[in-house]
Amino acid sequence: MKTLLFALTLPMALVAMPAAQGRGAGPGAPAAVVPPLVREGATVKLAPHTYVIPDYAVGQVPNVGIVVGSRATLVIDPGLGRRNGETVLREVQKLTKNAEMYVATTHYHVEHTLGYLGLPNARYINSTTQEAEFAEGWEQQARTFASRSPVHAELLQGATGRKADITYNREHTLDLGGVRVRIMEVGPTHTRGDTIFLVEGDAVLFAGDVVMNESFVNANQGSSMKAWLTAFDVLEKMRPRVIVPAHGKVGDGSLIATNRTFMLDIQARARALKAQGRSIDEVADTVQKEMQAKHPAFARVNGVAGAARAAYNEAP
Repeated sequence: MKTLLFALTLPMALVAMPAAQGRGAGPGAPAAVVPPLVREGATVKLAPHTYVIPDYAVGQVPNVGIVVGSRATLVIDPGLGRRNGETVLREVQKLTKNAEMYVATTHYHVEHTLGYLGLPNARYINSTTQEAEFAEGWEQQARTFASRSPVHAELLQGATGRKADITYNREHTLDLGGVRVRIMEVGPTHTRGDTIFLVEGDAVLFAGDVVMNESFVNANQGSSMKAWLTAFDVLEKMRPRVIVPAHGKVGDGSLIATNRTFMLDIQARARALKAQGRSIDEVADTVQKEMQAKHPAFARVNGVAGAARAAYNEAP
């Protein structure tokens, strides 16, 4: 337990740092204030087998997960491009001498996926849904990111697509030796193939963009309010002690209930406004402004409009 408390203290301290512009907002976000580089020498132990390299509030940098078993290692969300992947690899090598390595991602966006270029010997695990999304969208996203700054261009120089070595439908369990990771697709939420990782025994959940901390979730045109609420129910039954969101501070299991409350509030308000005869655009704008007024410091406020639209479309 001392390890857990120490780990949670360090990421919580990051709130004093100014949030980078566009933090975790995906491919349509403004350019980051600082280069989107995974920080070296910053790995934090969360539990006996589980580590995170925090994003330190840097835009387009994910919280990178590392899970170490007696036989193999799993990297979750290795960041944007080869250079970040190489940084992650050096961090892994400080923790273990395991030769066998896997890499997987919470969703297909390139700031989460293309770090695999720096992990050439890792076996890539992906759901069939996320695999299809990556094939459809990664090249356009990479071009968009590369245009943002010379650092972005350098990170993505020579970027290539890659097919998964292991694919699965909806759920897969990975045995690393002495620790198992339950991998489950829960979309359509932030993306169709949103995927979570539960480190069994450690009770650490890498929740991707499905559960956030002091931030609204980033819903979009393809999001489903019903799928999101169902995902919360599934995750709550897993009883995680620690939750690592895709971006932002590490938190505890109560984040699931907090995020559910936000989404239920958005759903109820969208349904009420629809019943009054308001248009979907009016509802999205009104609900976003109301939620922003209630939580002015929260990031990703644009995601509220997407959630309101999903609730509107699914309302009776």
